[in-house]
Amino acid sequence: METKVTPLNQEVADALISNLLASEAFIRYEHAHSRLTGDTQARALLEQLSQTQTSLREKQANGGVTQADVEALRALQEQVQRNNVIMDYAHTQQDAVNFLREINDEISQLLGINFASYANHATC
Repeated sequence: METKVTPLNQEVADALISNLLASEAFIRYEHAHSRLTGDTQARALLEQLSQTQTSLREKQANGGVTQADVEALRALQEQVQRNNVIMDYAHTQQDAVNFLREINDEISQLLGINFASYANHATC
């Protein structure tokens, strides 16, 4: 199914986008994202966690995971959870996702259809 974009549709979409980006949830998320981007220690910690997780998955696939590997991963996870910049980013990201879900629900109720499901199929 192809959706035709008319000037009115585009105007409504642009207004929705502008309002979403100006919302408190998105402003807090953008601020937290900027803080994370600017914090080399937090980014390095996330990169180290990602690499450790990848390594552990590879070892697990080959049957070579040791207790020391698991403990190292847990220690990194604890460091991440203690990092305020990372945790603020994670929380604001989840708040923004929840806000979008609320918007999707509102639009779905107004239209009488599952808007998110329809929009997903229309863009594929």
